[in-house]
Amino acid sequence: MKLLVCSDSHGNLEDLRQAVEREQPDQVLHLGDVVWDGQRLREFYPGLVLEQVRGNCDGCGDGFPEEKELLVGGKRIWMLHGHTYRVKLGVSLVAEEARVRGVDAVVFGHTHQPLCYLDGNLWVMNPGTISGFPKATYGLIELKDGSINCRTAEIK
Repeated sequence: MKLLVCSDSHGNLEDLRQAVEREQPDQVLHLGDVVWDGQRLREFYPGLVLEQVRGNCDGCGDGFPEEKELLVGGKRIWMLHGHTYRVKLGVSLVAEEARVRGVDAVVFGHTHQPLCYLDGNLWVMNPGTISGFPKATYGLIELKDGSINCRTAEIK
């Protein structure tokens, strides 16, 4: 199973659509800023499985939660935008909370800077920004045979 992880689309549907076309994911996780981009993406791909959380630019988000835990392929993934854990100052708070929750991966955005690494048994991923500023990036989570692998990619 392949999950496309994107954040901070800020109205750039072109690169968001390009990532979907390139990766052909089974599911998309949109980490906020701007949640309505995810909803508009569904217009192009009506059968798209989409999970979303709101970001700091989404206001109250009209019912979208600030964070969500998913169980996918037997792995627990915690998704959030990241501003509530002050990720611009570092990832220690969000990583610590992810360990307390016992998740297999934490995915967050907000900083527009991609990162992806395995810390013990915890995957920590920020897909960067799909908006193209400073560059269009996204993340991928691949689940196969009970294992989880993560990476980031750039749209050129």
